Amino acid sequence: MNNGGEEISCSSACHKVKSGVPYKWDLNVYRGCEHGCKYCFALYTHKYMKSNDFFKEIYVKKNIAGQLDKLLSSKNWKGEPINLGGVTDNYQPAEEKYKIMSDIWEVLIKHKNPCTISTKSDLILRDFDLIKRLADITYVSIAATITCADEKIRMDIEPGGVSSERRFEMLRIFKENTNSVTGLHIMPVIPFLTDTDENLDVLFLSGKNVNVDYAILQALNLRGETKNVFLSFIREKYPRIYNKLCLMYRNGYADGAYREALYNKAADVMKKYNISNDYSLFMEKRLEAKNNYEQISLFE
Repeated sequence: MNNGGEEISCSSACHKVKSGVPYKWDLNVYRGCEHGCKYCFALYTHKYMKSNDFFKEIYVKKNIAGQLDKLLSSKNWKGEPINLGGVTDNYQPAEEKYKIMSDIWEVLIKHKNPCTISTKSDLILRDFDLIKRLADITYVSIAATITCADEKIRMDIEPGGVSSERRFEMLRIFKENTNSVTGLHIMPVIPFLTDTDENLDVLFLSGKNVNVDYAILQALNLRGETKNVFLSFIREKYPRIYNKLCLMYRNGYADGAYREALYNKAADVMKKYNISNDYSLFMEKRLEAKNNYEQISLFE
């Protein structure tokens, strides 16, 4: 299979999300992801496709826009926010060829359905006009996952993503020219590599400079086959921290003391730059305002 992707059909557009996030549905156009992030948690998902190369063997859900339209047309659909790409990046390089996200935005506009998306690509700017239209009628959140200010390290850990500078510029464009909420996702933070005071300060300051509405941060988790893939990469590229990471992640998670110190450090920097960490607040406010407007309109 080449990087162009293998076309498949999906029986449903979205799957229900169980974790404690402010959305209940997730939509992934692709299986597999060409961004090649060394810390990717989703490697396990390819076992269901009987495939061994998550980063190169890409499966394309060609009928997903139609399935989304079918779902949102159902009498049982409650108009809940949909997250676009919680497992793989919907704006990975394959999207440049298939352009499926353009159809997804059209369906969301048709049904005035709120959504969130986080990406490591500025290819999303291709669909700027569609996203602006949706943000004019309902809640839309555009976030960029940005983990490192040092471009050399960034290219090592996220070889298929665009530069951090381009991601910040994408956020600036959406913030200044649409009604979208914009967010900075510093996820994951890699101990001994991207958790330095300097890196966090530069990232949060850059977020402040493009006026992001919120920022969130999360420490690295290493579960399943991701642990072996990531640690093998570290042993080759950053051997000085290999033993420390092996010790810290013997159970798959950074210990509580490390995480508490990291989150406290991040909170101090966010306070310094007056950046909110409450990403659900903006969703609640926008959706409440939209519902109030629609109720008033019914009686006009």
